[in-house]
Amino acid sequence: MTPHDAQAREGTHSKVVQFATDQAALQPWIEMECYQLGCGDTLARIDHLDLGSPQLVRETQTAAVQKLGITPANLCTVSVCTPDPTFRFSELAASATDAVFFMPGNTEFDIYVPAGACTSYISLDQEELLRSARAIAPTAWELAPAQLISISAASRPAFSHLVNQVLEQARRLTGNGEPVDASVLHTVIMQGIEMIIATGSDAMLAEPERARALHVCRKARAFIDEQLAMDTVPTIADTCRATEVSERTLQYAFRRYVNMTPLIYLRMCRLNRVRATLRHLDSNSTTVTTVALRYGFIHLGRFSADYKNAFGELPSETLCR
Repeated sequence: MTPHDAQAREGTHSKVVQFATDQAALQPWIEMECYQLGCGDTLARIDHLDLGSPQLVRETQTAAVQKLGITPANLCTVSVCTPDPTFRFSELAASATDAVFFMPGNTEFDIYVPAGACTSYISLDQEELLRSARAIAPTAWELAPAQLISISAASRPAFSHLVNQVLEQARRLTGNGEPVDASVLHTVIMQGIEMIIATGSDAMLAEPERARALHVCRKARAFIDEQLAMDTVPTIADTCRATEVSERTLQYAFRRYVNMTPLIYLRMCRLNRVRATLRHLDSNSTTVTTVALRYGFIHLGRFSADYKNAFGELPSETLCR
């Protein structure tokens, strides 16, 4: 019996997310890390319908985040997001009003989601999708895309409506104590995706400058993570040497990458590290000061103020949780 031959076991879930690690943990079918880059005591509201395959997710972001990860071998995603010039899906822009993103299995991704953005996506079995795609458009889908692509589709609004409609229908049924027929919803979902394939035009290509910025900043991100893991706080000069670019080029690249300067990004990485550490330590065995100094925060008063501004609570409150 396949997952969509049975009733949906758990129906829809809606959750307000406060921690970046929780936003990633709520989507365990994709290997992902999530980092808070914007300020706020809540990050997002996530609405989710578990049908085994597919999974439907709608994320309404209240603070900017960065997501890094890789899709499993035979799992692909079809997604749409709020058009925004700062929203970046790996090396692709997300500013076009008709853009639908297709991400195949075994794809590394690096996504910047600004505050106020809404993302809707469906993850599903890639072979099943490709069978439908090849029946509709055999030439275009003869080979599975090897990387993330953006399709210009006139039916993009219908896809957003489809996700909203399925989520709301499942919520009404579970709210009334009625079963959710996963088989019926699976058919509806596949019909909606097939419409995207049928009406989509040629895939949109990445802008060379955006692709260059992604390459530089991912190299910088790897260097920063490596240094922080060794309890070393890298400087901007260190990062320029590691990426082999000038400070001006690094500044430009990070503006395209996460809409902030390298210095602010580095500070947010350090604050995220502190928060993750405080959440998993016993308040009887450590102090906020010890953790703050570990990640290079010397001025403790300024650190506490920055921490509260970023996360909406004092570091001591995080530790006491």
